[in-house]
This record gives sequence, structure tokens and C-alpha cells, in this order.
Amino acid sequence: MQFIHSRIKGLVEVKPRVFADERGLFFESYHQQAFAEHGIPPSFVQDNQSFSHKGVLRGLHLQRAPFAQGKLVRVITGRALDVAVDVREGSPTFGQYETFVLDAREHNMVYIPEGFAHGFLALEETILQYKCTNFYHKAAESGIRWDDPRLAIAWGISRPVVSEKDQVLPTLEVFVQQKLY
Repeated sequence: MQFIHSRIKGLVEVKPRVFADERGLFFESYHQQAFAEHGIPPSFVQDNQSFSHKGVLRGLHLQRAPFAQGKLVRVITGRALDVAVDVREGSPTFGQYETFVLDAREHNMVYIPEGFAHGFLALEETILQYKCTNFYHKAAESGIRWDDPRLAIAWGISRPVVSEKDQVLPTLEVFVQQKLY
């Protein structure tokens, strides 16, 4: 496996070694020891999966402490533009984001630690799967608007399909003022 550490501390893209032949292919999608050596926690407690049509944008979501979640995200089918925004209080990269194109043909994945808002845009029909380091807790839900002008995320689409819930998320400025992290 190849581990590519982002310029934002804690974000890690993982590219597995894929073994392919006339029968198909094989790769390790998780290896606890190798992941731990690169700062990825050794324990996940919940798996989530979503299906999205092309043009669907979900996010930017997070869970507040003490229910904050780290996520190991990958695409099972399709392709997605995955976005992680650093909202860790006191972080030197607070308010900065990183994007990753997760592709079922590449089998790459990204680890997003606690303290990041996460979202993705389905670039084609996509099944996205992610492992979480903590259980979902509805009262701890939080998030930031996907189209926050301060963040200016380059989604590459002008009119994505966004849920009503995600359309009313606060801007990063309001998120900070109201201490929604």
C-alpha cells in the first residue's frame, strides 16, 4: 500500500496494491498494522454506505465531540470528488480543505480524522462506503455549507443536487461564531 500524507496534517490518501489477472483482481482494502503506522486509528466501529446519482453533492458534515468521527472513505462503484475541510480549533490549517478523486477503478481511499467537515460530489453513479471511528449520534450532527464563499471549494459543478438539510447548513463564519464544532 502507498500512503500519501496531505499538506493538511492527518489527511491520508491510501492507494492499495492491486493484483489483476484474467480472473479479476485482488487488493487489501484495510491492514490494521500498516494503517496504524501512518496515523490511522486501529479501530472502526461503524460502516456506512450511500448510493448517489451523478451530480449529487452531500455535505459538508461532521459530528461534534464527544461523538466526533474519523472516516476511512472509498468508492465501491463510480467516482466521487471527496472534500475534507479542517475545522480543528487551533489548527494552523483551520478553514483549509483538500480534495481527492476517489475512483472505483483506482481503489484509492482517504482517511479523514476527527475535526474535519466532509462532503462529496458524485461524478457518476456512485456507491461510497466509509468506516467510522465513532458511532453516529444525531444530536451531535453539524456541518458547513457546501458553497461557502470563504471556502470557495472548486466542486466543478454549478448546480449540484443538494438535500434541503444541506442547503441550510451555516457558513464557516457562523459555524465558528456559534461554536458548532
